[in-house]
Amino acid sequence: MKIFSFMGAKRIERGFTLLEVLIALLIFSLGLLGMAGLMVLSVKTNQSAFLRTQATFLAQSMMDRMRSNLGEIPTYAISYPATGSDPCAAGAVCTPADIAAHDIALWSTQLTDSLPNAAAQIDCNGARLGTGVQIGAAPYNGQCTMTIQWSESTLERDSTGAPATQTFAWVFQP
Repeated sequence: MKIFSFMGAKRIERGFTLLEVLIALLIFSLGLLGMAGLMVLSVKTNQSAFLRTQATFLAQSMMDRMRSNLGEIPTYAISYPATGSDPCAAGAVCTPADIAAHDIALWSTQLTDSLPNAAAQIDCNGARLGTGVQIGAAPYNGQCTMTIQWSESTLERDSTGAPATQTFAWVFQP
């Protein structure tokens, strides 16, 4: 018969020690911190893409307005946002000049509503073709340059720490 002595036997440990749990918790926390950083970067990138899309839609919208009112192209060549009232409000009958003023007022509002600290400039280098009643139907023989700027709080900052200014520039023929 064998007699076992429990005093001299080695103990078999089972489970985790507190140190192993703390190390696992640290590694898990660092992983979550990295994921949170990626989420912040993703949100900023999505916001930047959204604002660039808004600038593209605004530019296309103004170009379409200019193309539909060819006789008044020089009227659109100003700095935005522009001040002025809408002469075509409440369903009034409008001349082509009134339509241009309406387009300028509406687009200025859309520009300031869609982009933060927005400013735009449209410059045209051609002349209206045609005479008399054909002046609005004749093609425009020049090009226009549209520049839209806005500030965007991305990861980029200028030397003063202010959000970077983004620019959308487009040359087109109305």
